[in-house]
Amino acid sequence: MTELTVENIHLAYDRNPVLKGVSMSLNKGEVVSLLGASGSGKTTLLRAVAGLEQPSQGRITINNDVLYDSQARIDLPAEARNLGLVFQSYALWPHMTVQENVAYPLTLRKTSKAESRQKVEAILDQLGLKGLGERYPSQLSGGQQQRVAIARALVYNPPVILLDEPLSNLDAKLREEARVFLRELIVEMGLSALMVTHDQAEAMAISDRILLLNGGNIEQQGTPQEVYSNPKTLYTAEFMGSNNRLQGTVSEQRDQQTRLSGPGWELWGHAAAPLTPGQQATAVIRVEQVQLNTQPGPETLQLHLSTSMYLGDKWEHVFRMADPSAGTLRAFGPEPLPGGVHHLQLPPSKLWIYPS
Repeated sequence: MTELTVENIHLAYDRNPVLKGVSMSLNKGEVVSLLGASGSGKTTLLRAVAGLEQPSQGRITINNDVLYDSQARIDLPAEARNLGLVFQSYALWPHMTVQENVAYPLTLRKTSKAESRQKVEAILDQLGLKGLGERYPSQLSGGQQQRVAIARALVYNPPVILLDEPLSNLDAKLREEARVFLRELIVEMGLSALMVTHDQAEAMAISDRILLLNGGNIEQQGTPQEVYSNPKTLYTAEFMGSNNRLQGTVSEQRDQQTRLSGPGWELWGHAAAPLTPGQQATAVIRVEQVQLNTQPGPETLQLHLSTSMYLGDKWEHVFRMADPSAGTLRAFGPEPLPGGVHHLQLPPSKLWIYPS
């Protein structure tokens, strides 16, 4: 069942288009992440859904309720949209206790004091904040402040919760723990959540579906596995994961298999779009897909080791391409490598080739 529907949303700042006809849906119980670089339009789209930005065209509905419709001239204010919103800064009132902060949306809705206290105590208990109701935000850790902000967004049981970079203010270790907590909470409570993030690991860990935005348009959408393992465009391939990039010329085309040539190398790969011999193209392969072999073989490059870096759970090895202008090629391995020439295999099914 579809919870939130966004249709053909256009929005501009000072005549500079930020959203260029974006359409998306959010199903009940689903977590969708808006992922993209700075300026891609992800935060603007979230704010348009929340009622904090006014589009110039399009339609936004939750179930059968119209929140915004440019043709019908409907534009409900943010407070009338009944959406839970967690800001990047948490936006907690410093002069209010935890209890008062969480109860604030209920106060606006004129909920009785008895019912409000019951709901606040229940949500604080569920989020691991029991006994902290009388503290002020300044007396809480960053992780606790984040949970208070989530509690405030959930206390009135909104149909959709909007999360704007909810983990960005936490340090790396706490962010990993909060990622698990947030995913478990969303699944346990059966929430429908739309989340903005620039962190692809965060998006893949929490989301059921990812919408990758680029320049105000949706570049690609799908499950985390689909977007990561089957990128349809060069932008998607390079945005997701840690990658190697090779520039070359198409020398042969067989169905979806393309042979790409560069100075001192030739490799087969998987073409994302039809290519013709002589055409310039770009090959992308994830660093973890490059295989280190002891002997030369098919689709193998013989490259000199430039340096190795210890990353804790693995080593990252950097190799020099034969042509210095071609840059380097990286691979992961379980142990350090001796200097000299090594054999790097690039499996054709993992080497994606796109028009340059």
